[in-house]
Amino acid sequence: MAEQQKWEGKVSAKLTSFTADQVWPLLADFCNLSKWLPTLGCKHLDGSPAPGQLGCIRVISGPAIPSDDGTMRPGISAQEKLIMIDPTERCLSYEIIENNLGFKNYVATMKVSSGDNDNQNGCVIDWSYITDPREGWKPEDLFCILKSSMDSVVKGMEEAS
Repeated sequence: MAEQQKWEGKVSAKLTSFTADQVWPLLADFCNLSKWLPTLGCKHLDGSPAPGQLGCIRVISGPAIPSDDGTMRPGISAQEKLIMIDPTERCLSYEIIENNLGFKNYVATMKVSSGDNDNQNGCVIDWSYITDPREGWKPEDLFCILKSSMDSVVKGMEEAS
C-alpha cells in the first residue's frame, strides 16, 4: 500500500495597526487564543500556562454545528501542545495531540514578521501546517478553515487596539 502524501500549506495575513513586536506577545500567550478567536473556547490543561513554556497543553472547543438534516453536530474539540517557541524569530509550533475532527499528525507553525520593507506600522502573520490527509476532506477544505480562522484572529486583534 502506497503511503499517502501529507497535506502542507500556509495562510498569511497582514496587520496594519500593529508591529511584529506588538503582535508576538499575543500569539506567544498560547492558552489565550480565545481572546483573538472568540468563536472558540481555549483553556489551559497541562504544563505551565505562562507564555512561552514548552509542553503547555491547551484545550480548544467550539460551538455545536447544525447539519443539513437539522441535527446538531458536536463542535470542535482538540488538545494542542506547544512544541517549539522562539521569541527571537517570533515563531512557535504546536501539534494536535487529540481531536474530534479526524486530524492525525497535525503540526503547525505561526510566525510574525515585519511588514513590507520593515514597515514599522505593520506586520505579517504566517500560519503554516502539515498533516496527514483527513478522510472525507480535500486539502482546500482545511486551507479554507484556517484562512477563515486567520481572518478572525486579525479582525479580533485590530478591534482590540
